[in-house]
Amino acid sequence: QVHLVESGGGLVQAGGSLRLSCAASGSIFSINLMGWYRQAPGKQRELVARITSGGTTNYADSVQGRFTISRDNAKNTVYLQMDSLKPGDTAVYYCNVVGLSPSGSYRRTFDSWGQGTQVTVSS
Repeated sequence: QVHLVESGGGLVQAGGSLRLSCAASGSIFSINLMGWYRQAPGKQRELVARITSGGTTNYADSVQGRFTISRDNAKNTVYLQMDSLKPGDTAVYYCNVVGLSPSGSYRRTFDSWGQGTQVTVSS
């Protein structure tokens, strides 16, 4: 079992900043991909940003240049620095981690989601 704990959401005015954190713990052999998704009311969940174990990043066009994803491999933690926030960024943000768990002499893939943290940007 892999457990994710998110923190850092809240209410901020347009133009402000927030930093989200997501720490993974449990049965982890390695983590390959860490990412953030978001879901606004009435909309589908969408990718915001993700980062590979080697540090390669990709972002949604809507957040490119405003958000920065990073990770601390020693702490199994991923961060999302969100600057120049807009009302359109209002959503529940979910952390996603993909990796390998030990299973006897084998490894099995896990794909875990956090519980979600609310980000609200007021105009």
